[in-house]
Amino acid sequence: MKSILIISQHIFPKQTPRAHRATELAIEFSKKGYDVTVYAVLGEYDYSDFMKNNKITVKDIGLKWQHKTYSSDFKIKRALIDKVLGRLFQRFFEFPDIEFYYKIPKLINKEPPFNTLISIANPHSVHWGCAKAKKKFPEKFPKKWIADCGDPYYSNGNSDKFKERFKKMEQFFCKSTDFITVPIESAIENYFAEYKEKIKVIPQGFNFQVSEKIKLKPINKIPTFAYCGNFFIGYRDPTIFFEFLLKTKFNFKFIIYTDHTSLIAKYLPLLKEKIEIRPTIFRKDMIKEIKNMDFLVNIENINLPGQLPSKLIDYAISNRPILSINISNFKSENIIEFLNGNYQNRLAVDNLEDYRIEEVTNKFIDLINS
Repeated sequence: MKSILIISQHIFPKQTPRAHRATELAIEFSKKGYDVTVYAVLGEYDYSDFMKNNKITVKDIGLKWQHKTYSSDFKIKRALIDKVLGRLFQRFFEFPDIEFYYKIPKLINKEPPFNTLISIANPHSVHWGCAKAKKKFPEKFPKKWIADCGDPYYSNGNSDKFKERFKKMEQFFCKSTDFITVPIESAIENYFAEYKEKIKVIPQGFNFQVSEKIKLKPINKIPTFAYCGNFFIGYRDPTIFFEFLLKTKFNFKFIIYTDHTSLIAKYLPLLKEKIEIRPTIFRKDMIKEIKNMDFLVNIENINLPGQLPSKLIDYAISNRPILSINISNFKSENIIEFLNGNYQNRLAVDNLEDYRIEEVTNKFIDLINS
């Protein structure tokens, strides 16, 4: 039986794009008859049923440098000491993620040789650790290595200057891997030119069914819309959108699924009952809930051409219209149209079938067999 080793910081039940990538690939590879082992930072979640039901072996990477590791379970993350050390050493040493560079070679050396390795970033130190393992233990290293990158590291829009310190490390992994996979075509330009022939585009994969056509009429008495995910200063900043909502005379209900409200905290008491914060939930549950919204809000990433938010696929699966907001080219008239139930300028997610996990896994298999 062909064996595959997947190394990722997070897997199920963590609700992040990279956790979904690792989990969905592992499950689908197992369905296709592969012997799959996954290494991740697990935490305290019990994987007994998950392994039994999906015929997958799950093992803990076992990080030691953090007081409380950023794991895949539901526990509260990051103790105060971890936050302090992160602020002190992250920009100089990529702390705490740099531990993957030292830990992964030991994991690979103690395992029997696998046919294929799929390493998943972020963080990119996962790839760096695999490159170190290949150099240090070539006889134990898998025959084929695919390095999957959700976001570029070294060159990505307005990259931090400190990343120059790790340029050689990034080049080291690019030189060592057989293939680099990225989710969208525009991400390729953010990688070193000398390794671009290794780069293949394989989109994020999802297990889904879309059985109904999109409904382009409001389904609630007052405009009800939702946003899923976090906000970030500088490239996914919702300030201008919230300022508009404060001034508009429309009645509405805005539901936000997020675990981080710092950027919007000042607007919550001002908007009162018009806004509702809900905690992040499992993808499948979230898709069921957002099907009951009139429309969904996407805040476009600014200066990050190598990224496509995976929530757009979830939005498309839900079959609800998408209002996409560009904060550098803000158009209030588009928002007014949606609040009036006119969705003609909705964002279209093209080629949705390309994101089916069955097709995505087949693309990886093509690379494995090439």
